[in-house]
Amino acid sequence: MLEFSCTLIAEICPWPALNLLSKTLILLLFGGSFCLLYQHEYQHWGHKCLIQAFLGGRYLLNHNALKPYHTRSRSLPKFTGRDSPITSGFLMWADTDTDIDFLNYSEVAELIAEMIGKPDLLPMSLGVFGSWGVGKSSTLRLVANELAKSEDKYLIIHFDAWLYQDFDDARAALMSVIASELVKAAPKSLASKAMSLFGRINKLRALGLMVEGGALAMGVPTFGLITRGLEGARDLLEGKADKEDLEAIKKAGADAKEQTSGLLKGVSEKGPPEEIAAFRGDFGEVLDGLGKTLVVFIDNLDRCLPENAIHTLEAVRLFLFMPKTAFVIGADEDMIRHAVARHFKEPGEKQVTDYLDKLIQIPVRVPRVGVEEVRAYLSLLLFQSAYADKALREKLRTFLIDRLRKSWTHDEPFKIDDVLKSVGKEGDDALRRSLEMGDRMALLLAHSERVLGNPRIVKRLLNVVRMRAAIARKRSMPLDEAIIAKLALFERCVDSSATEALHNAINAAPGGKLQFLQAIENGDPIEEHKAALPDKWQPHLAFVSDWARLQPKLADIDLKPAVYLARETIPVRVASGAVPLHVTNAVETLLKTPTLSSQAAAAAVTALKGGHEVVGMDALVAEMRKNADWSKVRADVRGAVLLARASPDAAKIAARFLHEIPSPPAWLRNMLSSEPWYEA
Repeated sequence: MLEFSCTLIAEICPWPALNLLSKTLILLLFGGSFCLLYQHEYQHWGHKCLIQAFLGGRYLLNHNALKPYHTRSRSLPKFTGRDSPITSGFLMWADTDTDIDFLNYSEVAELIAEMIGKPDLLPMSLGVFGSWGVGKSSTLRLVANELAKSEDKYLIIHFDAWLYQDFDDARAALMSVIASELVKAAPKSLASKAMSLFGRINKLRALGLMVEGGALAMGVPTFGLITRGLEGARDLLEGKADKEDLEAIKKAGADAKEQTSGLLKGVSEKGPPEEIAAFRGDFGEVLDGLGKTLVVFIDNLDRCLPENAIHTLEAVRLFLFMPKTAFVIGADEDMIRHAVARHFKEPGEKQVTDYLDKLIQIPVRVPRVGVEEVRAYLSLLLFQSAYADKALREKLRTFLIDRLRKSWTHDEPFKIDDVLKSVGKEGDDALRRSLEMGDRMALLLAHSERVLGNPRIVKRLLNVVRMRAAIARKRSMPLDEAIIAKLALFERCVDSSATEALHNAINAAPGGKLQFLQAIENGDPIEEHKAALPDKWQPHLAFVSDWARLQPKLADIDLKPAVYLARETIPVRVASGAVPLHVTNAVETLLKTPTLSSQAAAAAVTALKGGHEVVGMDALVAEMRKNADWSKVRADVRGAVLLARASPDAAKIAARFLHEIPSPPAWLRNMLSSEPWYEA
């Protein structure tokens, strides 16, 4: 693919004549996994990091690694996957789902596939539950791969609920995707019956969509008809209708009938109950004729708005739950519970549980990742960054997965020597050092309350470490990657105020050396020295004790360059993205709060209710710390005030941060003077 893309680019455009942006966009357009870095073009290392992010963490190669595209021969070296270390540029890890099992999730996938394969368990709705980043999407892909081994038995369909977020009727979106795949798979004898499903869906869509946004999303050209009719109807209900309103309602009805006549063509005049029954009849007939089990994978449901999430689940049970069907749904159970509560106006916990049990029959939770799984995961990622040979990677993966599956036997945990021996790399000292670094981090990554072994957080932490280490090398900073990793681990596992206290202590210490850590690093009980530690560290003493004892020791190292790196690059907490999209959107809104009475800000605070207030405030404060200008009224402070009013826990975070501000300006004192949470 690389050779094809590069050759094609050379054929269609004069590469040397293009500007930097054009070259980057072309490379992205053609989907190449490699980006050539011409040193005279990408002079700033930050540009390289940006391109790295665009490419999803794939390879960055120096321009010397390949001949320029515009050479006469246009020849390119072929990457054969030989056993060669990756030495050019720096490698990060793609933050994407994978169908390669790094964490022994294939055991769960095989179990789910076995259940789907039992006819007496069908129809089935099965939920793969887990929080953000634990591997739900990867588990769905592993299940699909397992079923694909018997493709004559299954028709597999993937539905990303988030892609249809803007549909007012998510039910119709899911049904349309399934109908489209059935049409493709149906033999000629069933073609017309499969096609009739679209007519049924169109009728149901027209019966169910009474707002313009949804009609437009489904492709119905309303041209403002519905809006005009609703405006007139609203006045009528409020007793304010005049002749113009009545005419608008009448005209909207007539125009809508004319515009949507084609939508309903070919479908008999039935009411909703009859049309639902007709759809289910046609749907079942097509399934029977195919002779396969229909398996639909629904992912990213927890990213949707509550109404869309519920509508998607209801579509499964109301329209599609037929013999020989299985629906595998990946979601955060807490988010779905929140969606049910919001949709039904705060029902009781029992009602939420009962309703969820009806929608999802079999809950399967992604296994909690332990220390050994984190060690295996880090070993695979770090080996992947060192060697491009896929056969060697698979050999290591097989070895580690086998050891994880036998962990119940209480054998000794695998050792680094075992890892190196399994791939014949006993003499690779650089790889050994990387694996040792990963081993040191594994215990804290597995047990820290802010990580709990979350694979995506682990990967993003490594990406931040790798990026900072690359910048340090570029600028000749005397910082080993292990030092950077230890400090990044601290950032990830404590709150933002503790991280800020670390940076302040380093900046204030003579020579940037944290001498107060020395006794703890040497094994003294932390209780004997906690008075010397920053106040913001006191809630994290157990973690600090374990963290300080990790190698390398930091007490005699000048850490000021590390603080510079941490503040110049994206903070680990922000980079982790370990929050749902609606939380990120809410924080962005609060950062721009124009007034304390802003309706948009109030809606953002409401969106954070249900357990995300603290996460939202953490992200809000992290962004506020980047701006040291307190000379004028700030919109982000208004947002923090509104969120603090709504949540006592979030208020504590805001109060701690705001109390740290030296010489608060008059506008800030005035704004906070009547806020009880600030004075508490």
